[in-house]
Amino acid sequence: MIRRTLMLCAAAALVLAGCGKPAENAGGGSAPGELTFSILSAENQASMEPLWTPLLNDLAAATGVKVKPYFATNYTSLVEAMRFNQVQMGWFSASPALSAVRRANGEVLGRVVDAGGDATYKSVIIVRKDSGITLEKLLACDKTINFGIGDTQSTSGTLAPLTYLFTPRNIEPAKCFKSVRSASHQANAFSVANGVLQAATNNSVGMLFFARQNPALADRVQVIWESPPLPESSIVVRKDMDPALKEKIRQFFLTYGTGTDAKAEKQREVLKGLAYGGFRPADNSYLNPVREMEAGEALAAARRSGDAGRIAKAQAEFDKVRAETAQAQAIEPATAP
Repeated sequence: MIRRTLMLCAAAALVLAGCGKPAENAGGGSAPGELTFSILSAENQASMEPLWTPLLNDLAAATGVKVKPYFATNYTSLVEAMRFNQVQMGWFSASPALSAVRRANGEVLGRVVDAGGDATYKSVIIVRKDSGITLEKLLACDKTINFGIGDTQSTSGTLAPLTYLFTPRNIEPAKCFKSVRSASHQANAFSVANGVLQAATNNSVGMLFFARQNPALADRVQVIWESPPLPESSIVVRKDMDPALKEKIRQFFLTYGTGTDAKAEKQREVLKGLAYGGFRPADNSYLNPVREMEAGEALAAARRSGDAGRIAKAQAEFDKVRAETAQAQAIEPATAP
């Protein structure tokens, strides 16, 4: 096992080494010559790059540092790229953002709000409109449904459906469905629309992009379940970034698209393409709801084990995280602009 782990780590390092040279002096006192910004290609790079390039160009102009994108197709690559300092900042959904904070020397700089001003989104489960599959039939667990789930670190694709739908009903997807396939939101949406999968997880933002880019296919699917609100995506940077540069980046995002002149109007058009309304202040406590979901899953697993000591430990951790979440939410209005 140790040998296998070492081999996997070495392979990951080699893969990341091919992603580009790390920005020099990213943690030093002087500004680096180049920064790399990571983006999850939840749809595909061809469709996402034109949407992000104008914002990154504006970021480069505001900081005086060249900014290049790094597109990854899975959450692990995003976190590992930051851990190895291949990227210095990026757009992360909530669960991988927490992994970046824990494992990749990251910290939350700000959070996204959607075009309507909401700082949350929802996990959903979709089926074909003509399939006749209802939520009740989905939860029957008769092993007749091929089910699509998200990346193992996906908040909306995996963690939220487990926390809010399956675990409370003591359902393990692998034992419930005929097959369970992990893929991106876009791939799952295509698979459901084309009848390859009978049902799959997705999220409200992913469905918005799917409808925008593939209206005919989007018209074939419908939502049969949605989660409570989830924390929207956040901007994460490495802690060891030059503090002066980090503050420039923070101010760039918090003020982007907020002015009244032609420049701000152009920025709002960029945000519109991303289905965003802008950015708001946030720190690592913004990710506490994800910690609570994780703690809830750990508590459920402990209860299934029947181990009293494990249950007590998991309950204590869950209560601790829930209290911290409530405290952070209570003070949030005072820190919002």
